[in-house]
Amino acid sequence: MALTLRGVVVLLTGIVFGLGLALGSTVWTAFTGRAKATAAPLDPTIESAALVAEVIDRVRREYVDSVDDKKIVEAAIRGIVSDLDQHSTFLNAEEYEDIRISTSGNYTGVGLDVNLEGGKVTVVAPLEGAPAERAGILPGDIVVAVNEIPVDANDVEASVSRMRGAPGPEVTLDVLRAGNDAPLRFALTRSEVHVRTVQSEYLGNGLAYVRLSSFAESTAADLEQAAHELTAEAGRSELLGLVLDLRSNPGGLLDAAVRVADTFLADGVIVSGTGRIRQAQFEQIADVGDALEGVPTVVLVNGASASASEIVAGALQDHGRARIVGETTYGKGSVQTVMPLGEGSAIKLTTSRYLTPSGRSINGSGIEPDIVVHSDDPHRQYRGEKGRVPLRDDPQLLEAIRLISYDSITLSAVP
Repeated sequence: MALTLRGVVVLLTGIVFGLGLALGSTVWTAFTGRAKATAAPLDPTIESAALVAEVIDRVRREYVDSVDDKKIVEAAIRGIVSDLDQHSTFLNAEEYEDIRISTSGNYTGVGLDVNLEGGKVTVVAPLEGAPAERAGILPGDIVVAVNEIPVDANDVEASVSRMRGAPGPEVTLDVLRAGNDAPLRFALTRSEVHVRTVQSEYLGNGLAYVRLSSFAESTAADLEQAAHELTAEAGRSELLGLVLDLRSNPGGLLDAAVRVADTFLADGVIVSGTGRIRQAQFEQIADVGDALEGVPTVVLVNGASASASEIVAGALQDHGRARIVGETTYGKGSVQTVMPLGEGSAIKLTTSRYLTPSGRSINGSGIEPDIVVHSDDPHRQYRGEKGRVPLRDDPQLLEAIRLISYDSITLSAVP
């Protein structure tokens, strides 16, 4: 049913009230209190909502093409939120589901980690045990079509969406592989996929390598498990050194970042936050008794290390717990809260700004490494023994290993 001007006013007023509920009961109480006061002037928020409703009605009636009412309202909400800052945004049902997947680490699909490199959707790695790995897709393969629909470098999300879906239906992937003139076609059956955000490897001589690809619900627990496995593989009571690779890690859950930092710290502040509502004002303290508290550590970062990655790197740097190697991080010093709305949608709203333990705000400036090592190609990073970049070709990682123990691993012993 088409929305009338009056209907749009009611809808937008409902949106204002809904946001009030999401932001806290004190906002809601103050708003309803003003609405009941008959002698009080009209709330400017209502006046603004009426103005927005007028614009929407103009678009509905007079725009050159007919536009769906739902699309208009979503666009209005998206414009309101996105104009606040670059990290606040409206999420439709599909985008909200992507957020859920990225933070839970579980979805149904073919299990590919892809990256846009030089305008081409390139396979970073197939996930262990996933349909893509079982079918033989390799790191470095270039995905050119999904279900015979060409991949658009300007809309990678559409191709990723076609790889996901209900378990069972077959998905065809056409990939270009070095040494082959024609694309290879793979028929994959979607299945449940668990995205492991922790990748670990024992390097020998008491040294270990751990890479975190993002910060999800399972990251801290998986890191603890990896620490125990690495210690057992070392064949001694404790590791002699560890490289924590946070390069190109875009962040994730705040709680996960706090728990990861706590794995390395015995005490002290990990991160604090400031904001307008009570929930946005916080201070997280490390607890004693975690697996990696005594292990010498070097943290790798680059310009794509952001948000939760910067919380961990900043905490370990401020406490003198680890040396930071690489390039200046992204500089995202804010925290977003995902607030569900109706019809499966949500808004991701900036609700807090955080500080490192020393009181630093890194928003817009990032974290400066203790030792700067530049990379000519940020995509050429070591991703484990099965990756397409050998360890010897990763200068940042080599420097991190040298700092931990130059005598324990020599370049001649590097694979």
